[in-house]
Amino acid sequence: MPTQKERRSMHSRSLPPSPPKLEEELPLVVDPAIPGMARPFRTGYGQVTVAPVPDTTIEPMHDSYGRRIHYLRISLTDACNLRCVYCMPEEMTFRPRRELLSDDEIIFLVQVGASLGVNKIRLTGGEPTIRPGVVELVRRIAQVPGIQDLAMTTNAILLKELARPLAEAGLKRVNISIDTIQPEKYHRITRWGSIDDLWEGIQAAEEAGLLPIKLNSVVVRNFNDDQDVIDLARLTLKKPWEVRYIEMMPFGHVTDFQQTNVVPYDEIRRKVESVFGPLEEVGYDYVDPSRPFRIPGAKGTLGFISSVTEPFCQGCGRIRLTADGKLRLCLLRDDEVDLLTPLRNGASFEEMRQLMRDGAFHKPWGHGLDQGEIAEGRAMNQIGG
Repeated sequence: MPTQKERRSMHSRSLPPSPPKLEEELPLVVDPAIPGMARPFRTGYGQVTVAPVPDTTIEPMHDSYGRRIHYLRISLTDACNLRCVYCMPEEMTFRPRRELLSDDEIIFLVQVGASLGVNKIRLTGGEPTIRPGVVELVRRIAQVPGIQDLAMTTNAILLKELARPLAEAGLKRVNISIDTIQPEKYHRITRWGSIDDLWEGIQAAEEAGLLPIKLNSVVVRNFNDDQDVIDLARLTLKKPWEVRYIEMMPFGHVTDFQQTNVVPYDEIRRKVESVFGPLEEVGYDYVDPSRPFRIPGAKGTLGFISSVTEPFCQGCGRIRLTADGKLRLCLLRDDEVDLLTPLRNGASFEEMRQLMRDGAFHKPWGHGLDQGEIAEGRAMNQIGG
């Protein structure tokens, strides 16, 4: 039985060669087409055939277990302006932009998803706010018929400037990463970040109406599993925020660190209750990954996301689109469907619908952490969370 290190080495040797260098992105050029029919476009990436979203009966996607797939998380970039210790190494190489989905390709795939019943979109990264033209991209996504809910997960560093433009473009709300409120520790965990920028981003999001504010904290052993957990819980006493504690999940090249430093949900909850007393259950629908509670009398809530120790796979209706155009079927498994290659080879709208539908059908029931199966193909920033 090969060790994890040996398996990682074998995996790296089996990776396909890098694709040939593509031309820089060019503006779309419309070829002659009959009005109302599928419209072929030429881009720097090849030909893309864009068809209108069917205005007849939407065909909901389901997986083989009968779960309806209606939630698409889209990674806009694998790059980030921070280097959180649980997410990626400090020295990280990112993909060149030509290997990532262009804005037009993202819109095309959102239209494909909407025609299959996708009505909820979350934009992720890396850090999505660093993508050039993100406000206009948000506007275009929000205008796709069938998309009812558009949210973003962000580190908030750039929200001071972007929160209001994003809200005006159609973004509904944000989830913001914050693992400690102690300035020095925040800098140590993120390696590069300033907590002042984060607080200004949270304030800007509130003022822009990106509500409710949800604060995500990945709890890491010996980093922020003690007083920081209490400090974050205390924020909900006077603010109508949801502080969400997330068990650290093992990925890619920092798997050993992640597995060693997982803090389970029940331990986090006991720590909070040791200070604030028994938590009140708010109501759990077994679909949302965050299990909500409230400190008695608090304005906000506490959520616990126990991906590792108490998975919530039975209610999962999510699929993920990576920044390089792969449809990832489960966050914690390496199962993926390549959408970018056929798209750039000129696949039709209906052909892409079939690819996405077939991929969703083969979504696995859940992760294999309890059997020792670790997703090693990508780091978290390359998936989008």
